[in-house]
Amino acid sequence: MTANSSKTFLVCHGAWSAGWAWKKMHPLMQAAGHRLVTPSYTGLGERAHLAHQGLDLEAHIQDMLNVVSYEDLRDIVLVGHSYGGMVATGVADRVRERIAQMIYIDAFVPRDGQSLFDLNEAAIPNMREAARSGDGWRIPPMPTPPDTSAADIEWLSARRVAMPIKCFEQKLKLQHGETTLPRSYIYATRITPSDTFGQFARRTKNEAGWRYLELDASHSPNVTAPEALMAMLQEIVA
Repeated sequence: MTANSSKTFLVCHGAWSAGWAWKKMHPLMQAAGHRLVTPSYTGLGERAHLAHQGLDLEAHIQDMLNVVSYEDLRDIVLVGHSYGGMVATGVADRVRERIAQMIYIDAFVPRDGQSLFDLNEAAIPNMREAARSGDGWRIPPMPTPPDTSAADIEWLSARRVAMPIKCFEQKLKLQHGETTLPRSYIYATRITPSDTFGQFARRTKNEAGWRYLELDASHSPNVTAPEALMAMLQEIVA
């Protein structure tokens, strides 16, 4: 592995999750000679004790911008998984010069002025109801995909925490419009009946500036199909 083919991957993780959920990917990245950085957003994972009612999308974008700044990350392969696509889009808009390319993994791809709820209207009533029947401002975790192993379900269930609803309500404000950075979209084809990410598969397959790929996995391949995901990431950055 020559030094110049070694990449820095920065992951914007999904909702209810955190950096810990990328545990299986670290040894694979290391073996391939890459660096994998997986920060946790405020209020999630090991930062769950910092959760408060005011947490929103902007707070999570700020979390990631601070990692880029304090770790002095450059030439970043910015990865957004699921809700992390909202965060990654905001991060790329602010520190464009630090980013080499973007990879969305079964993720939301917002345009300027869109919230996650704008992109997933069907889920709003259930999520609002779930928040109301809980503490009023957080949504408990969604069920894991059926192909998740029993051991992984146990690992995930012990660590996933409720998600501040404001993160889904807040509209993303882009300062520089639609990005011209190289972007890839990985669509996980083991879909749920709601097929939340099918809209982005269709868009990225047909919109200029995207490389579109499909992975035979359910929504969190970092958990259920790490080797296959690693191979695909390698293929993209090669």
